[in-house]
Amino acid sequence: MSEIGLFEAIYTARALRKLKPDPVPEELIFRVLEAGTRAGSGGNAQRWSFIVVRDAAQRRKLGEIYRRGSDISAEVYAQRGRPPHLDEEQFQKMMTAGAHLWDHMGEAPVLLVPCIENNTLPPRQAFPPAIQARYDDLAAYQQLIRGASIYPAVQNIILACRAVGLATLITTNHLYYETELRSVLGIPDEMFPCALMPIGWPIGKFGAVNRRPVSEVAFADQWGTPLVT
Repeated sequence: MSEIGLFEAIYTARALRKLKPDPVPEELIFRVLEAGTRAGSGGNAQRWSFIVVRDAAQRRKLGEIYRRGSDISAEVYAQRGRPPHLDEEQFQKMMTAGAHLWDHMGEAPVLLVPCIENNTLPPRQAFPPAIQARYDDLAAYQQLIRGASIYPAVQNIILACRAVGLATLITTNHLYYETELRSVLGIPDEMFPCALMPIGWPIGKFGAVNRRPVSEVAFADQWGTPLVT
């Protein structure tokens, strides 16, 4: 299988939500996971774990949890309305594709659940007085930044899948029922299941992603000053 270049993967890794039921070779799963583990993490702690769900019964359970979480997300999308950079046709196409995944998540041949260990702090008394006074702020900060040590790995997995012709995307609707998901997968309390990623051979084609231009989202030196090339 010929692979594609990095920038082609970045520019064409569309969120293809319709997947074939065909199995994914084990060596490819290991390969994309290995790409994930090449990402950076805070302090190089590498406190990540990845649950690869291939058992049909387990996938059905996760699909049912995801379906119920998606019912909540559907209401959120409805109240938010269409993003201004999408026309109505593009928005409806996205919502239709999303609804398909909501109904068929459990049918993906592989469900990947990346997890990150919760950041912990040494006890308050271990710090000098100035830091002790801000200990609660430090604890909140640890929760705030935990995604920085797992989402780079998730993006590596997305790009690695694209490189070998597999489709995947990051989803989070399962977190509306996190306790139930933890029970199904036996995830310990100290781990956070940050994503649910269906992986499989796509129905449909990869292609250019629809994104706002850099000129609309980048500023020079301070907020609001256009970045001019």
